[in-house]
Amino acid sequence: MADLEAELRRTVRGEVGFDVTSRALMTMDASNYRRVPLGVVAPRDADDVAATLAACRAHGVPVVARGGGTSIAGQATGTGVVLDFTRHMTGLVSLDPASRTAVVQPGLVLDHLQQAAAPHGLRFGPDPSTHSRCTLGGMIGNNSCGSHSVAWGTTADSVSELTVLTARGDLLRLGRDWAGAPEGLRPLVEAELARLRTGFPDLPRRISGYALDALLPEKGADVARSFCGSEGTLGILTEAVVRLVEAPRARALAVLAYADESAAAEAAAGLLVHGPLTVEGMAADLVRSTADLPRGGAWLFVETGGDTEAEARARAETIVRAADVLDSLVVTDPSGQRALWRIREDASGTATRMPDGSEAWPGWEDCAVPPARLGPYLRDFRSLLGTHDLRGTPYGHFGDGCIHVRIDFDLLTEAGVARFRRFSEELAELVTAHGGSLSGEHGDGQARAELLPKMYGAEMVTLFEQVKGVWDPDDLLNPGMLVRPAPLDSNLRFSVLPREPVDVVFGYPSDGGDFSAAVRRCVGVAKCRTTEVNGPSVMCPSFRATGEEAHSTRGRARLLHEMLAGELVTDGWQSTEVRDALDLCLSCKGCRTDCPVGVDMATYKAEFLHHHYKGRRRPAAHYAMGRLPRWLRLVERTRTAWLVNSLASVRPLAAVAKRLGGIAGERGIPRVAGVTFTRAWRREARAATRRSMRAGVAYEETPTRGHVFLWPDTFTEHLSPAVGQAAVRVLEAAGLGVVPVTMSRPVCCGLTYVSTGQLDRAREVMGRTLDAMSTLLDLGFGRGAGTPHIVVLEPSCAAALRTDLPELLPDDPRAARLAASVLTFAEALERLAPDWTPPRIDRPTVGQTHCHQHAVLGDASDRRLRTAAGLTGELAGGCCGLAGNFGFEKGHYEVSAACAEEQLLPAVRQAPEGTVVLADGFSCRTQLEQLAGVRGRHLAEVLADALEGEEK
Repeated sequence: MADLEAELRRTVRGEVGFDVTSRALMTMDASNYRRVPLGVVAPRDADDVAATLAACRAHGVPVVARGGGTSIAGQATGTGVVLDFTRHMTGLVSLDPASRTAVVQPGLVLDHLQQAAAPHGLRFGPDPSTHSRCTLGGMIGNNSCGSHSVAWGTTADSVSELTVLTARGDLLRLGRDWAGAPEGLRPLVEAELARLRTGFPDLPRRISGYALDALLPEKGADVARSFCGSEGTLGILTEAVVRLVEAPRARALAVLAYADESAAAEAAAGLLVHGPLTVEGMAADLVRSTADLPRGGAWLFVETGGDTEAEARARAETIVRAADVLDSLVVTDPSGQRALWRIREDASGTATRMPDGSEAWPGWEDCAVPPARLGPYLRDFRSLLGTHDLRGTPYGHFGDGCIHVRIDFDLLTEAGVARFRRFSEELAELVTAHGGSLSGEHGDGQARAELLPKMYGAEMVTLFEQVKGVWDPDDLLNPGMLVRPAPLDSNLRFSVLPREPVDVVFGYPSDGGDFSAAVRRCVGVAKCRTTEVNGPSVMCPSFRATGEEAHSTRGRARLLHEMLAGELVTDGWQSTEVRDALDLCLSCKGCRTDCPVGVDMATYKAEFLHHHYKGRRRPAAHYAMGRLPRWLRLVERTRTAWLVNSLASVRPLAAVAKRLGGIAGERGIPRVAGVTFTRAWRREARAATRRSMRAGVAYEETPTRGHVFLWPDTFTEHLSPAVGQAAVRVLEAAGLGVVPVTMSRPVCCGLTYVSTGQLDRAREVMGRTLDAMSTLLDLGFGRGAGTPHIVVLEPSCAAALRTDLPELLPDDPRAARLAASVLTFAEALERLAPDWTPPRIDRPTVGQTHCHQHAVLGDASDRRLRTAAGLTGELAGGCCGLAGNFGFEKGHYEVSAACAEEQLLPAVRQAPEGTVVLADGFSCRTQLEQLAGVRGRHLAEVLADALEGEEK
């Protein structure tokens, strides 16, 4: 291993990683399987690929080519050297609109090709659901498809020429008429023409095995096409010429409702004669809400295209008339179509978990049968699930007869794994009986290759082995895939995890209190590797800033998995590899919502830091910023805010303070308010009482709409009391009596302690808070007995009270009661003053939805409040990059600034004069001020100013 590493470092210009982190990140793909590689190479060009192959050949070490790592059958894992094409070989070499072709490198992400082709009215036909992170090399390796395959086919249908390196270093350019065929392939195939003409099922989604029938003379002896779907076992792709298709100028979406799944499945094939772009199906058990769908128990999503909206609609309405449906809906508005497609996409995300939240796994993700057989097949499939007492929710490409499903296999116990094998064998027989393919999209890998004899017979599988021998006589390329496979129930990634629950602090209520189960949530589909923000999404800002797998949610989950396994990462909670990967996690909680399976890396990071530093000295920033509430209360008690601000304004003294506190030198130290919010409120309350007494006016104890209690979060209380004062002004204008939560003992949500992993102290702080709040929680103010309305202005603090509090104190019923009492500013106005009309502002807005607001609290109420006030425009997604203590910590400034430059700062710079810059979070406002010199404002401040303007 040392000799191989040395030779690779000497001959390869790209990165060579034989360290624990590099290897741990590549142990798994999106399948049930795990293999530990020797090392990872990120080649810069084809010469690096050749050098890697030469070194591995000399040392007898296998090579695995890896694209986005989203393979579902295990073919992107291996025990040798992994070639990671996503770092450097990501280029679009050329695009020729006239010939409708593009030359691409294997690491190019599909969406990037689509973006380049779109201005020319072109697109790449296949579009897997992982289009935002899957690579063209991976698509060619798996012969990927996607929802538009009924119109544009599979990847093989879009490939013109491939440049490939064999394991022995031969450079081949594959094409039609035997172009680039390795020596010995043609005579082997020509001796088996009869078998090739009769041995392959005739269906659009036949992905399993080698596509040797593409080498038939009547099919043009297309070596490039036959290479597609070979899963990296024949050669290493270094460049591809692909064909593009004309994108419809207009589209319409017809949603067809049927009584049940079988009715929808049986109707799908009959719609193909009308030339639709998609025929996608799903049943009601995958849909969270059917409110926006036509009445029925299952639906087909049928997309049509045309040169005009009217033409697209006419084609969709023709399909509706031809279909025997319970109900239907046709939409041509692009935003309406996106909303409906989002229901379909959310359904596929839901499928990674059962409706009750229990685990469901791939392995039989994408079987395909002839479309006309889909209805009977689905009934038999459901019956087989019942026979084995398994559950799954099928959905997918009904027009191509391809079904996706995750099944609640028990892959943790010996009995469960045995049932997994029995079911797999019987399902393979069922698929074959219906004339289908074991794989209809994602390839065979280890999950299905063992069962290929059931589909093709022993003689055809022997031919596959002979073809593999011609291409790769030394069996160096992805061995164990497609031919001579490992058993489908070996190398399971769960087998290395501890069987007993790990001792942790958080409750993990959605995972039965089991930290291992929480880590298992990451199934590897890598939505966190999306390189651009789509809509309001947040996940994963650190990956978008660095492009490093270790800084993605998936990468961190992989390292935590290996930490629990103890085979590769051997020092458990003391692991420096895990610590370093988590260091750039912003704790934005974006993954909690944006990840299809709800991975919550912010919580996992806090848990890890707690154990990692237990009984040890922590970084200075944990003491300086993790205990910020304590220091600010000390400043308030000693009335020394003026002194702190004065010292912070002296650059040499501020530099020393930042160095001692572990704060980035580039950061300014925020000013501390001279008068806290609650002290100012008390003064104003006393003054108002005196004014009322002097005027002889009775004090009104009961406002028109009841009381709310304003939570004195650390940031509002000590750093931006103007936000609290503005909120009081608006809430009172809406008829609500406002009382700050002022207890004999200080209350705190514990956020800063949680984010730095000081969980023992967080629990103490939260426990004291609950003790202080007990009386208030028991009294029962507002409209719900026992549930006071507590308004929290800082989104991160509101999120901590709603989630971290009950998850850290799961056995204290008061925690759940306090969490249920929390309202955001906009929620309070909407729920408690529903008929109140805010002042009209009628100005455009710009800014960014707070990460925790997006991930935990939701912003629907805020959107409606802004609309009612005439504040127009959408707030950006992504993350401001400051994220509490993160952006202040030494070593984080560059990543913090990069996150801000992604969405927030460009949006603010491009905003027209007079635009309101909204930023409800103190971190967001601080980032805007320090990086752009712009003052962001809380929505409460904007409304309060408008109220004052009305009064004047």
